[in-house]
Amino acid sequence: MFLRAAYYRHAEFRQGARDMFSVAPGFAAWGLMTGVAMVKSGMSAIEAILMTVLVYAGSAQLAAIPLLVAGAPAWVILATAFCVNLRFVVFSAHLRDYLMHLPRWQRLLTGFLTTDLSYVLFVRRFPAPGDTPAQRLAEQAYLAGNCGLCWVNWVGSSLVGIALANFIPSAWGLGFAGILALLGISFSLVSTRLRIIAALVAGAAAVAAFALPLKLNILVAIAAAVAACLMLESAGLRAAAQSPGAAAPENGKP
Repeated sequence: MFLRAAYYRHAEFRQGARDMFSVAPGFAAWGLMTGVAMVKSGMSAIEAILMTVLVYAGSAQLAAIPLLVAGAPAWVILATAFCVNLRFVVFSAHLRDYLMHLPRWQRLLTGFLTTDLSYVLFVRRFPAPGDTPAQRLAEQAYLAGNCGLCWVNWVGSSLVGIALANFIPSAWGLGFAGILALLGISFSLVSTRLRIIAALVAGAAAVAAFALPLKLNILVAIAAAVAACLMLESAGLRAAAQSPGAAAPENGKP
């Protein structure tokens, strides 16, 4: 998707790269410490490189590393990574209308390359899917530029961490910079009352369920936030329908 001339020659491709560049330092610090953590856990350089390129999911990698060190069964490691990455099911459901016109191989590639930051930046730039070919091209060009820089940044910084693992102490805690970058841009999207409630409910549920195994507190947080918003939205729709100012049904039909 990065090699298509229609994408990289488009102005939105450069805009997507610029938007990602603004948060790239924090993401690079996260990738750097993930590379360090993989090597210090006992993985060989080849294993760490393959995990960086093939998995391409920082939170899942960091969750799986302690389990690999402890010799946990493969199903436990896979289940943990699955639970940690369940948020991408939500992302995929939201992006469906943006991507369904693309060939399957391109949808799969886009799904693999889309990260939390890419998703957040993309939906902020394009709150609703385009209706015309020109609008869809702009969306894909933006996503290609954004995801392209993100992939290069993550893989490059992880490889540097793998190469310098013996010289960078884990106590530096640089990986937290990536979390701060994600939090900063996520807060910019909390622009409505319902989104504020969703963020508060998700945060409270994640903390309350922190002791659950396999990072299931993330799943609990997502479910709690979605359920709370659905109930509030339904209540708001019922209240609007019952209010005196509600539009009268046409032709006397309900």
